[in-house]
Amino acid sequence: MTIFWFRRDLRLKDNAGLYHALRENPQVQPIFIFDTQILEKLEEKADRRVDFIHQSLQLLKQQLEDLGSSLLVFHGNPPEIFKDINPRAVYTNHDYEPYARERDETVKTILEAKGIPFLTFKDQVIFDRDEIVKDDNTPYTVFTPYSRKWKATLTSFHLKSYPTEKYFHRFARVEPLPCPTLEQLGFQSTGCLFPDRIVRRSIVAKYDTQRDFPSIRGTSRLSVYLRFGTVSIRKLAQLAVKTNETWLNELIWREFYQTILWHFPHAETKPFKPAYDRIEWKNDPKEFEAWCNGQTGYPFVDAGMRELNETGFMHNRVRMITASFLTKHLLVDWRWGEAYFASKLLDYDLAANNGGWQWAAGSGCDAAPYFRIFNPEAQMKKFDPLLKYVKKWIPEFETTEYPSPIVEHKFARERAIRVYKKALS
Repeated sequence: MTIFWFRRDLRLKDNAGLYHALRENPQVQPIFIFDTQILEKLEEKADRRVDFIHQSLQLLKQQLEDLGSSLLVFHGNPPEIFKDINPRAVYTNHDYEPYARERDETVKTILEAKGIPFLTFKDQVIFDRDEIVKDDNTPYTVFTPYSRKWKATLTSFHLKSYPTEKYFHRFARVEPLPCPTLEQLGFQSTGCLFPDRIVRRSIVAKYDTQRDFPSIRGTSRLSVYLRFGTVSIRKLAQLAVKTNETWLNELIWREFYQTILWHFPHAETKPFKPAYDRIEWKNDPKEFEAWCNGQTGYPFVDAGMRELNETGFMHNRVRMITASFLTKHLLVDWRWGEAYFASKLLDYDLAANNGGWQWAAGSGCDAAPYFRIFNPEAQMKKFDPLLKYVKKWIPEFETTEYPSPIVEHKFARERAIRVYKKALS
């Protein structure tokens, strides 16, 4: 029997690795592993992402059972699990994060020592690794030329779906298999209402004009589904190409950051630009806590943090404002903010989160210059002029219960420029 290992691709249709597994093998057993190496690092046991994955697996399992098969779910350390099973072959899709690369190399070594092939395929991106590079075969580190090459390389072939449904009859015929509960995994239900798994063409069509206003539904809210692969990137790219180039650019940014992390894995924990490691961060724990709790006295920042804490979502414009505020106004190390977002964001993706934070801090590959410092008040007036977003998340706004600004903007801006300039001179 052949195994297909689901990871960041929790769907049956248009799944590259699953398509190859089914086409090339008569009996394919799908599996999923709740990886203890990842789960044990999660401090919050009411974790929205674990809940989302668990719910997605229930749906996937039911779809497989409707086809006469089922999903085999493990809970443990993947290399140890693969030491104990001996399938004909293991198929899966590429994963690009440093931990995943190390894990997959270990699993590959274990399987190949037993004569079992370990086959991985490109699925979560349109172009990966070395497919979009400069003419001298070095990786791009600036987005605009990368995106130009990306678009110039794109053909209808790259957007073509994999017809997995042609081979659904090749799933292993088994009785319904048990799946551990959240409680058995050491977690608990969050009661979180996840966004609809619907691709709204009307929102995509207006994305370029509405995406910056957090009080309206101007973004697709599909990032969590892209993150866990419950929707195909090819399906979304097909829509983007036909409908809205600005939205397509957002999909390309996602791939750009994946490529950066692949070629420059040091960026996971260190500045992409080494000089930024010389910045003398202030790192005041009380100010960081105020930022985390949405108590900075800057309404646009605080509304964003409260939305994040309550829902696991933050609007992209607000992500830029909150990240800039932490790193520039409060001079808190970007890694503190990145780790906090990593613990809260439902759509947390290492490459995108890291890239976004390093962009805000100025330390990234194609980052905002260090002297670009958002004015939160000006941003609020521009993108939430009627204060609908602010008042939704800060009920005590404009009362004595709401705190005064934690720092004065002009002072904070001048201080940040001085500190950055000193480090970079």
